Amino acid sequence: MPFDFLKRKKDPEAASAQVDSAGAQGVPKPDGIAFDGLTEEWRLVGRMLIEGRLSDALNKREPIAIDAVSWAPVDGSSMMAPAPGLKSVDPYDLVVVFADDTSLPAKTDEERAAHRIHKVSYEVALEAPPYRVVGTILLYPGSEPDSVLQRSSEMFVPVVGATATIGGRPIGPDVATAILVNRQYLRGVEQVDARTGERHETLPGDSLGGTNWTDRAR
Repeated sequence: MPFDFLKRKKDPEAASAQVDSAGAQGVPKPDGIAFDGLTEEWRLVGRMLIEGRLSDALNKREPIAIDAVSWAPVDGSSMMAPAPGLKSVDPYDLVVVFADDTSLPAKTDEERAAHRIHKVSYEVALEAPPYRVVGTILLYPGSEPDSVLQRSSEMFVPVVGATATIGGRPIGPDVATAILVNRQYLRGVEQVDARTGERHETLPGDSLGGTNWTDRAR
């Protein structure tokens, strides 16, 4: 497998060099957090040498040092294999990143409830070719699901309780705590039933009036 598969090459060794330099000056290297991400062609599993939240590191849009990496083609043609030569990854190359509780800051149940109470949840399917991600997005009142297609200061859209597929085949965890989807690869969003990944069936009878987001999306 070639080690120059990434499209963007600002400086492939920049992130790892910065970490090595910090270690040489007596600054401890971060232990990092577990990392599982997908480019358009590869699945990468290892550790990101960062502190704090995974989403915060990705949204900085700078190369990130990685360690203990294994990889495999996303088409399933080969098993995971060590990739010792891969020392950094550019967030621009990542289409999907799987996140779990270890990559999120510790919060009490009350804090989590307070964070979500001001947002509206939508069950959606996001198309980020070659992947389809189904789960729940949380938006502020007044925002609609297709707003995730717009430009934003946040490079990645978090989808909670999510699953990812490629060509109808599951890839990654059965159900991830959250999947971070790169906005730059988004090509469509559709409101669905998260349990089935399909559009909600239209209920019998006439509409009571008004227009909802699902009606406008058709």
